[in-house]
Order: sequence, then structure tokens, then C-alpha cells
Amino acid sequence: MGATIGQRLQDVRKRRGLSQRELAAASGVSLSLIRKLEQGERNDTRLETARQLAVALGVPTSSLLAEPEGRDELPAVDRWEAVRLALDSEGPPGGPEEPPTAAGVLSALDAAVPLFSGDRYAELSTLLPPLIRDAGALAAAAPEGRAVHARVLQLTGWLLTQTRQFAAAHSALDRSLAGSPDGLHGAATVSTQCWLLLRQGRLAAARELASKWADEAEPRMSRATVAELSAWGWLLLRLSAASIRDNRPGEAEDSLRLAHAAAVAMGREFAPDKDFLRAFGPVTVTLKRAENAMIADRPDIVLQLAERVPVRGMRPTSNNRNRHLLDVAEAHVRSRQYAEAVDVLQGIRTAAPQWLPNQRYAHDILGRVISRRRTLTPGMRSLADAIGVPM
Repeated sequence: MGATIGQRLQDVRKRRGLSQRELAAASGVSLSLIRKLEQGERNDTRLETARQLAVALGVPTSSLLAEPEGRDELPAVDRWEAVRLALDSEGPPGGPEEPPTAAGVLSALDAAVPLFSGDRYAELSTLLPPLIRDAGALAAAAPEGRAVHARVLQLTGWLLTQTRQFAAAHSALDRSLAGSPDGLHGAATVSTQCWLLLRQGRLAAARELASKWADEAEPRMSRATVAELSAWGWLLLRLSAASIRDNRPGEAEDSLRLAHAAAVAMGREFAPDKDFLRAFGPVTVTLKRAENAMIADRPDIVLQLAERVPVRGMRPTSNNRNRHLLDVAEAHVRSRQYAEAVDVLQGIRTAAPQWLPNQRYAHDILGRVISRRRTLTPGMRSLADAIGVPM
């Protein structure tokens, strides 16, 4: 990230017709730091500082921090190396001239959240390392920074789980849970930990963790807040997912029924504190019911339930509808409806082009389609290239 930040900063500043002194005045960043960056004396800076410069220059922050062209082609293990290093060595990259502020780190976090919910991996691989360091430095310096730090670590753990960086994900989530500011954050972090365990095939550990926290988080329904219902509901969904995979259909259905009760009490899809990871409601439960049906080899039920999922009014994120659409594609394959399966995968590719190649499920689905077709259309070949399926 850092080797050419000064060159990029200088290029953009000159294109804007600003002197170093004028940029310092417009951004609030010290003139000495701008000079050090452009002269190569400093090869890194805080995300908060980079964002101040970007705002003053009228460009995206990532345009100052972005890696050289071709970054998208790097394998995941390389893409996330800087994130793993930041987790291992949190702390300030430089001197005392630019200490993090709570307002600045919060602003940077707010700007990054849409990148998480939108599966914008290329941008996150660049923006996340300095954000981790800033949040860690803030937590060490001020009590109010601990909650921000815990949130950054939770999102990082979720992202690393999404991209199969499991060891680093465990580290980030364990530290997020240890620094949880309250029980609701703890429950949301544990929900992500359960998902991580499920992705690793550790079914017994996922069941035990989800069951323990669901028992502790169960609210009194007559006075429960939407945040409490969401936290409890997600833990029940994780318990159901672990149970159906562990061939415990009765336990899976019981957990799903309780999650449905929580969703009915909420009345609609709702994201407490606008947190996309905690978005919960009746549609979310339907999506997870379809997922359980796919595990139970009932593609007919998956396709029936898919008709009840609203096409509009629900943002197609990897955390809900995109994952569901993979089940729909799989249901079409098992029903020998191969063209329909490819159409669904093409739709996911359009909505989440950086997310889809990281899904082994998608790889397996398309692989079965290809193995059962004598000829491949250009669209299938393009999709296979995007997902990484050999032909």
C-alpha cells in the first residue's frame, strides 16, 4: 500500500493545481507530513489522514492508497497479507504528529462499511490495514476507542471468513469478543464465529457455541427490543444450520421455529443500528429455511420458498440473498434445469463479481453443469473463467 502513496498524492495534488501549503490548509493535515509523504520519507499514513487528503482533493480515498494495477488478479492469500500483518502488529505507523481521533476513525469506519456489505474486496484489502491500526491505536489511547476497535475486528473477522482466511478470522473474532462493549456486540460476534466454524466443518463446536449463547441471549418477548430479537434470532439460525448439517433435523426445525417467532415479533426486516450483519426478520428466516431444505436434499422446497422471497426491497448482499441464490442454482441443477441454474449464477456474478469467485459452492454448482452438458455456450465459458472452473 505505502510505497507509492507519496507519488500518487503528488500527482493528484498537481492535477488539482494545489500547492502543498494549500492542500495542508484545505485538508487539515500538517504541511510537514505532506512533504514527508511526497518526498518518500514516509511510506505510510493513517487511514484517517489519507481520507482527509482525499476529501480535500475530491478523490476516493482508495485512489491514494490503491495498489498498482493488477491487484485484482492476485490470489486471496496474497490479497489479505497486509490485513493479516496489521492484525499481528497493530499500532501507529509513524510519529506523534497524526494521532487517531475517535471522530476520525468512526468516520473512516462508516465510509468502509458499504465496502464490506458490497463485497468490495479489492478496496478493502487496501483500506483495511490502516483502519485496523488506527482502531487499535485509538483503543489503547482512549476508553471510547474500544468499542470502535471491537467493531473493526468483527467486520475483519467476517470478511476473512468470507474469503476463507480462517486462522486470521479466528484471531480477529476472538479479540473482538474479548473487547465487546456489551452483550449485543458479543452475540453478533459469536454469530460470526459460529459461521466460521460451520465453514470449517466443525459442526459440534458450532452447535455448542450457538446453543450456549442463544440460551443466554433469549429475551423476554413481551419487552424485547429489535436489537435483542435480532441477536437471539441469528444465534438460533446458526444453531439450526449446525444441527441440519449434523443430521439433527428435529433440533434444526426447533431452532428455526424459535427464530421465526423472533422474526414475527420484529414484524419486518430490520438492521439494528444500521448494522448489515445483524439485519434480521421474516425474509431472513425464509432464506435459512431454504438453506436447510437444500442440505436435506429437497430442491423442490428450495424452489417453492424462493418464490416467496421478495425480488425487490431486499438488498442482494452475500450475507443474505446472494447466498440464498446459490441454493436456488443448486436446486435447479438437482432438478436438471441447467439453463436456469446458469442464469441464476450469471445474476449473482453481476451483483457480486468479487464475492462469487470465492465461493466453492458456486464452483461446485457450475462444475456439475459443465460435466452434464455436451456443448457450452459463450456465457457458460465466461462464467467458468470468472469462477475458476476448468473446462
